[in-house]
Amino acid sequence: MINGNTELIAHIGYPTHTFKSPMIYNPYFEEMGINAVVIPMGCKPENFGVFLNSVFHLTNIRGALITMPHKVTTAHFLKDISPTARVAGACNAVRRTSDGLLQGDMFDGEGFVRGIQRKGLDLRGKRALVVGSGGVGSAIAASLAKAQVAQLHVFDMNESAAQQLTQRIKQYFPKTDVADGSNNPRHMDLVVNATPLGMKEDDPLPFDVSLLHQDTFVGEVVLKNETTALLKAAAMRGCKVQVGADMLFEQIPAYLEYFGFKTTTPEVLREIAQLRY
Repeated sequence: MINGNTELIAHIGYPTHTFKSPMIYNPYFEEMGINAVVIPMGCKPENFGVFLNSVFHLTNIRGALITMPHKVTTAHFLKDISPTARVAGACNAVRRTSDGLLQGDMFDGEGFVRGIQRKGLDLRGKRALVVGSGGVGSAIAASLAKAQVAQLHVFDMNESAAQQLTQRIKQYFPKTDVADGSNNPRHMDLVVNATPLGMKEDDPLPFDVSLLHQDTFVGEVVLKNETTALLKAAAMRGCKVQVGADMLFEQIPAYLEYFGFKTTTPEVLREIAQLRY
């Protein structure tokens, strides 16, 4: 039963946003006997800064999940954000520290990286290519740098976006050898499609699949079609693959840890979630 002692996680997005998180988190909280609940909250961009601070005046607030269109502006409202969030230029999780400050982080890339690692790819010292330098691509690139890849290549049709991402990675992860300008997957240990290509059946592929080596791991972020044309083509060449939905379920244990709840595995979450992909 929800009462004044129930710990709240606010999921803040645009009023018309479809909130899927309660259908994953809340069944888990109920299953584990955790007195917590995720509550969707719609907010217009012009009211978001005031609203975010107001939410954290609640006595039983544990944290906030942030979705579009507020991820980028959240990073501007908070002084204490992680290096990963600074590279991504966005935050999708906010918590209050013991001294009352609001702290932000970004977990889109963390979910992707955890999935790759749990499938057996040790990223330390590896070479990775991320195609797409938008929000999710920047987040994945940041998490790959955090995971200590040796070489990181980023590509975007918008050359300026790729160059800016490269500069942010150099600033916050100086040990990472990072470059931009090419989407050639040859000689890569990991290749990631972080573009919308694949949402439609007739979309072109984000890179030349014929250049893939069979030992290259290929990851996808498109959620609409679990097995995209890219993943089918990569699998035909013998590559291991990760579907887009894995990124969603892999990041939730990281969120739970961040907010101080008992964590779990993606398999448990998939089993009890009230949605299916």
